[in-house]
Amino acid sequence: MYGVVLAAGQGTRMRPLTDHRPKPLLPAAGRPLVEHVFDACVDVVDEFVVVIGYRGADVIDRLGDAYRGTPISYVEQADPAGTAHAIEQAREVVDDRFIVLNGDVLVDPELPASLATAEGHAIATTPVEDPRSYGVVSVDSVGSLSAIVEKPSDPPTNLANVGCYAFEPEVFEYIDGTEKSERGEYEITDTLDLLLSAGRDISVVEYEGRWLDVGRPWELLRANELLLAEVDGDVRGTVAEGAQLGGDVVVEEGATVRDGVHVEGPAVIMSGAEVGPNAYVRGATVVGPSAHVGHGVEVKNSILMSDAAVPHLSYVGDSILGRDVNLGAGTKVANLRHDDASVEMTVKGERVDTGRRKLGVVLGDGVKTGINVSLNAGVKVASGAGIRPGETVLRDVPGQEEQ
Repeated sequence: MYGVVLAAGQGTRMRPLTDHRPKPLLPAAGRPLVEHVFDACVDVVDEFVVVIGYRGADVIDRLGDAYRGTPISYVEQADPAGTAHAIEQAREVVDDRFIVLNGDVLVDPELPASLATAEGHAIATTPVEDPRSYGVVSVDSVGSLSAIVEKPSDPPTNLANVGCYAFEPEVFEYIDGTEKSERGEYEITDTLDLLLSAGRDISVVEYEGRWLDVGRPWELLRANELLLAEVDGDVRGTVAEGAQLGGDVVVEEGATVRDGVHVEGPAVIMSGAEVGPNAYVRGATVVGPSAHVGHGVEVKNSILMSDAAVPHLSYVGDSILGRDVNLGAGTKVANLRHDDASVEMTVKGERVDTGRRKLGVVLGDGVKTGINVSLNAGVKVASGAGIRPGETVLRDVPGQEEQ
């Protein structure tokens, strides 16, 4: 059984976090998303086939040639043109039945296990409250796929296509016959229609476990929350006698927690990181490798990537700080609207309701703020941008290529 993991896309909806890294390498609970996908599949897969594209060398450098003893092969999708096109790249390696998952989806091991044991071709579904935003699956009397309708105004069922599949190698022949959609892409759902038209049976796996498609920044925060809820405390680094750790807190070897620090788990302090003195870390928070949380700082429910620094007298809540971010003393992040409405964020030029009552900021790699800067809820700041002392930032700060 092969496990084909799609990891070629740029992840433009995640910008600025994907300016310098592919989306599957974004960290949740201290590890790349794609590794959590591997964890879900590793017990049923004999070989992983990773489809790479944007910054593919970074994926290879991180994953290497095996994961937990399971070998990894790589194929390149040089010019991304849809999911069917991405799967097609695996045909040079795959010669037996295989499952397909995206490299940025959070699922329980039950899902790939169910796909692996299903007969022939299979599609995974999950029940949702409002199917109108999904591809909706109809099932015939014997439990096989009868149709998929994209985002219908009057859904025939409440079963959403979760984008995870199992295929026999013959699917490549049908991908060859798939035509470009109106979006200019080769859609795997169109390939499924061809299989149905040819009389092929497609099993429907109904799955009710965890499923999170991590496509936008606040969904990365949600993934971090879900995964940290499963972490057990483990202290191997240096923790001062005057520090307090409550709940499940991981302090990795090489990390330092200084006097006067209070950490309320679930939280992970990664190797090389320093927290304190006199800092407060709470909520589902990861302080990344060699990151720094300093004196008089509070960090709540946030992800600090490697070498990010919040050294003095600052507040960071419900936020994501990219690599090498440095916040000047007195930088404050707002994470709540006074009207109690959910926070909006701009994604690819459109304002989107995140559905989160509390959401702070997303700072790209290398962002620097001067002293006494205020950042409003839902703001994104492009990689490498600088904010001058005393500024109040109410709107996104774009990069040069966005201006």
